[in-house]
Amino acid sequence: MKGIFSIFRKDEKAFTGLESAIVLTAFVVVAAVFSYVVLGAGFTTSDTAKKTIDEGVKQTTSSVELAGDVIAKGTTGAKPSVDNITVTLQLTAGQSPVDIGTNNASGLMIVSYTDNSTYVPDVTWTQKFIGASDGDNVLEQHEKVELTITVPASMLKGTKTQVVNREFRLEVKPSVGAIVPITRVTPPQIDNVMNLR
Repeated sequence: MKGIFSIFRKDEKAFTGLESAIVLTAFVVVAAVFSYVVLGAGFTTSDTAKKTIDEGVKQTTSSVELAGDVIAKGTTGAKPSVDNITVTLQLTAGQSPVDIGTNNASGLMIVSYTDNSTYVPDVTWTQKFIGASDGDNVLEQHEKVELTITVPASMLKGTKTQVVNREFRLEVKPSVGAIVPITRVTPPQIDNVMNLR
């Protein structure tokens, strides 16, 4: 009889093995959850860093560039003047479309004027798409827009010595991307149409 009762005797070894398995399983589950949280935080951080880098690259690279000559139209005579300046812009290679608005009133693109005595932060300009265009105000790949910039009344006007051989700078500031600087010098003789170099 002793042999039969010895089978049903309490044995602590089986419970210790079961407890060890439970603790080991708990460690594995906790480690898996912790690693998932750490990886998720890492992916979120790297995604945020990527977005920040992409936005920084957009702001520091030029989204538009000068396409062609800078043309000035002037008035000849005793009081010569440069009345307006025309520039043609296009997207730089690989850039996203840029909404330039209808004129400087929209605030999407700003053109400023500087010379040796004056700075005008926002001059008046008008736009006209030339060549292929889909009819909206967004400059897209393979499109060109011509900006006609009105020279402020007090600039590039007056006596011949005040107008000829005068250096000035235009800054085209699109809504996205770096500023496009355009520095030119008026010619020694003012004509009705001038190609500024």
